Amino acid sequence: MTPAQRSRCMSRIRSRDTKPELALRRALFGRGLRFRVKSGLKGKPDIVLTRAKIAIFVDGCFWHGCPEHGTSPKSNSAYWTEKLARNRTRDAEVAATLSAQGWHVIRYWDHDVSSDLNRVAQEIETLWRSRALSKVGLT
Repeated sequence: MTPAQRSRCMSRIRSRDTKPELALRRALFGRGLRFRVKSGLKGKPDIVLTRAKIAIFVDGCFWHGCPEHGTSPKSNSAYWTEKLARNRTRDAEVAATLSAQGWHVIRYWDHDVSSDLNRVAQEIETLWRSRALSKVGLT
């Protein structure tokens, strides 16, 4: 690809409302969970369960450096190695900040959501129920 073609291709990549995110939101809504997709929280979580203080991120394998599926482009590899390392560092800082503010941060790889949506939704629902019940003093 020419640099112009690559730039156009990369600019078309979605940062929100990806297929895995939409599928997870539908699954959670179907389980009766209500959530926000826009919040003022650091790192812009993909799904926020405000009452239980749960912030959910669905990370793309390329952009967040998945150890199983993440790849590094062959052209301009020094830039991409540094860029992906910065993304992982930022992810850790965001998680630490939100945790310090009392949020429970969950990160899923997009391939986890795509391959086993029911398990992911069940894990989130279970956590939500335990945190929601503890807030009202029932645990």
